[in-house]
Amino acid sequence: MPPQGLHQDSQYEARHRRWWPDVLCGLRDLYDEDTAVRTGARLEQLSRDAHRVRDADLVDLDYERLLRPDRLCTPEMIGYSADTERFAGDLAAVRDRLDYLHELGVTYLHLMPPFLARAGDDDGGYAVADYRQIRPILGTMADVRETTRQMRARGISLALDVICNHVADDHEWARRAKAGEERYRRYFHIFPDRESPDAYEQHLSQIFPDSDPGNFTWDDDLNAWVWTTFHSFQWDLNWSNPDVLVEMTHVILELANAGVEVIRLGAVAFVWKQAGTDCQGLPQVHSVTQVLRAVARVCCPAVSFEAEAVVRLERLPAYLGQGRWTGKLSELVYHDTLMVQIWSALAAKDARLAARALSCLPTLPPGTAWVSYLRCHDDIAWSVRDVDATAVGWEGASHRAFLSDWYAGTFTASRARGVVTRREGSGGEARIGGTAAALIGIQADEEDQDVPHAELDLAALRLAQAIVFGWGGIPVIWSGDELAAVNDPDGELAPGRSPDLRWTHRPRLDPQRWARRHDRNTSPGRAFTDLATMAAVRRELVHLHAATPSFVDEMHDRGVLPIRRPHPQGVMLQLYNVTPEWRFHPGARLAALGLDPAVDALTGQEVHPGPDGRVWLPPYAAWWLVAVTPSS
Repeated sequence: MPPQGLHQDSQYEARHRRWWPDVLCGLRDLYDEDTAVRTGARLEQLSRDAHRVRDADLVDLDYERLLRPDRLCTPEMIGYSADTERFAGDLAAVRDRLDYLHELGVTYLHLMPPFLARAGDDDGGYAVADYRQIRPILGTMADVRETTRQMRARGISLALDVICNHVADDHEWARRAKAGEERYRRYFHIFPDRESPDAYEQHLSQIFPDSDPGNFTWDDDLNAWVWTTFHSFQWDLNWSNPDVLVEMTHVILELANAGVEVIRLGAVAFVWKQAGTDCQGLPQVHSVTQVLRAVARVCCPAVSFEAEAVVRLERLPAYLGQGRWTGKLSELVYHDTLMVQIWSALAAKDARLAARALSCLPTLPPGTAWVSYLRCHDDIAWSVRDVDATAVGWEGASHRAFLSDWYAGTFTASRARGVVTRREGSGGEARIGGTAAALIGIQADEEDQDVPHAELDLAALRLAQAIVFGWGGIPVIWSGDELAAVNDPDGELAPGRSPDLRWTHRPRLDPQRWARRHDRNTSPGRAFTDLATMAAVRRELVHLHAATPSFVDEMHDRGVLPIRRPHPQGVMLQLYNVTPEWRFHPGARLAALGLDPAVDALTGQEVHPGPDGRVWLPPYAAWWLVAVTPSS
């Protein structure tokens, strides 16, 4: 046997031969030949240096991940997302709650950025001032390493954000740019006057037209305009400068060596700027991602990439690799459409729009997967396409306004307790915040002690989570939703944070609700045990591997959303009743799919058509139907 170090080096060199050509190819897309060669040499030195100091257990993990490249696509992947402080307090306390996450079935933990953020408004931590420092209230980089070490022992992967598009205006690079250092001024898009910004603006959209209009901000220290796509305190990085690519690669390799297994590429769609375009999703964006992933494949192949790309449906697969980028980009992408359509179906008590929108989803490239969720750290924008609304006889703007009113609780008969975080335009549309329990009515049930409604609302919560868990890819639970947590009434003024209504739906994990998590006579107990059971069932269902696509099946009742997942071992038919009434699905369709008889995998109950030839679904029923076998 060769010495351990030599064995590791031989593995590294084999990966280098396999993947380094992708690094050089991506660099040639971005820069002239001389710059590409010099940048490639710098990246190679970074990669070799990082691998040389990579811990032995992480090197072993690299080997394991190479032997199981589809791990992120398997049904065992269950996600959980949280703000560190609100979930536990600090990183040491996160370690104390790993058994809790393991009990819930979690194998993927996404923490909102724990890095040192700018003073004042920090966009929930997404205005990073230093990727090499953790916010003092949360711990240190040593805490990150110890946390990931303990997570690996439980089979949990840590995901952290690297916000590709921008850094805070008090990041060291920005401070040095303000001080006049030309090297660091080139890290940003800086303009002496409005000529270029005005030319760009003709083609750019505005992310926050009311609070942060325009895409450029005047800075007195720079004595110039700086590109700020999102907020005035978030300065866009200039990736056409190879120094930026090298710096950000260094950040990713350091996080990988701290045990981070998933890098969430924040705002990746915006990283490349080109005059005369909307500066979103340009080809160079994918070449940048190709370089980052190829370096990681060589140095630390246990690391995966997730594209935070909230873009039009038809553009999504590009971030996972199409054409010459096939198999070379991120493995995961966010499924914002599923979230919106679940909430739309529940409010309208009608699944037709969801069926239409989900049937139009693009096919993802092999080896990639959706990250699905009922909620996330952000508020909900009602991204219902007019063409989908028209197809079911609705008017898009009116439906979006209805959803805004329904979840704000201002629509007649709505018992939602959402908050309007931001108005959009003049048509009544609004972005809505709120926990799942607040939006679905459970908060109102607890306030009013409304037991009859509570039963229905808890069933609706289970239904909504079942759609997320049943879609395939990685389903992610937002912290607190597993306990049916209610809104934080003081969330807007979260201690140590700038005023932001989104903190309303990022409540601290309530110890009283946590203590009741096994008591099914309580809302926390129902929510928690439903999810834990769902996770356990999901792990055993081969149908839910991401390689098995989801299709909207024949729809026979507007209240029932049918999702079909054809697997070589047999088809799964998911039936979701999005209404508080009994609804039907024809038994003949089950028979045609080989599901007569069928068993609901979630409950173990056999499902048979009645005398009328139909199967009848109770209010808010969620069924995962598979063929009855001797092992069932």
